[in-house]
Amino acid sequence: MNSIRRHEKIMEVLLSKREVTVNDLSEQLQVTGKTIREDLSKLEEQGLLLRVHGGAILKHPDQLGMLSVKEPHTQHLEDKTSIAARAMKYIAPDDIIALDGGSTTLEMARLLDNQPYTVITNDLYIINTLSAKDQIRLVVPGGYRVRNMLVGVEAIEYIRKLNVQKTFISATGVHLEHGLSVYTGDFIEMKRAMIEIAQHVYAVADHSKFDRTALRTVAPLDELDGIITDGKLPREVYERYTNVGVFIDQS
Repeated sequence: MNSIRRHEKIMEVLLSKREVTVNDLSEQLQVTGKTIREDLSKLEEQGLLLRVHGGAILKHPDQLGMLSVKEPHTQHLEDKTSIAARAMKYIAPDDIIALDGGSTTLEMARLLDNQPYTVITNDLYIINTLSAKDQIRLVVPGGYRVRNMLVGVEAIEYIRKLNVQKTFISATGVHLEHGLSVYTGDFIEMKRAMIEIAQHVYAVADHSKFDRTALRTVAPLDELDGIITDGKLPREVYERYTNVGVFIDQS
C-alpha cells in the first residue's frame, strides 16, 4: 500500500474513532510502527491531526466535511445557520437541487420550506430531516452506508443521469491552489457527480475552512459559481480570493 492510500486509511479511522494508536494502525495496515509514526508526522505537518503519546487525534474535529454517525457537529453552528439562511436566496420555487452531506447543508435542509422542491441527497441526517416535509420531493440514490453517507457505484451512476439546477457542496478545506478538499476519497466520486450534473454549483463553507487543505481535492475553485460563507471571514482573506475571480457571498 502506497503512502497516499495509507494516509487516507489513517484519516478514515480518525473520522470514525476520533483517535488512533500506532499499534492498531500498524496491525491494520500491515506496516511497521516506524512507518506509521512517519505517516502521522507527515499528516501532522499538513495540519490534519495532532500527535499524542502512542498515536494521534483529529486536529479539527469540527472540520470533517461530513457528520459523525452518532450526532451532528455543533461547533460554528451559528455561522453554519447564517450560511444556510444566505443559501436560501439561491433556491427558487420548484427548483431541483442537490445537497451534499455536511453540517451546513443539514442546516439548509432544516430551513427549507415545505414546498414542492426536488432535493437529491445521500446524507442520512438530511434525508431524515426532509422526510418530515411532505411537499418536498426527496430523491435518495441508495448505496451502502459509510458513516452518515450513502455511497456506491450504482448510486453515483444514478446521480449522473439526473438534471439539477443547483448543487450545494461541502468540504473540509477551501484553498486557492488546492480548491475544495476533503480528508478521504470515500465521497469524492459522489461529490464530483453532484457537481457535474448541476447548472450552478455553490460551496457552503464557514470562515474557519478558508486557507485550509485536506488530503484530496474535490474540485478547483473555478468550477464553482461561488462560495457562500459567514460574516467572520477576514477582509484580507475575502479580498485575496475575490481578486482572482472567486465569487464569495459573505453573510
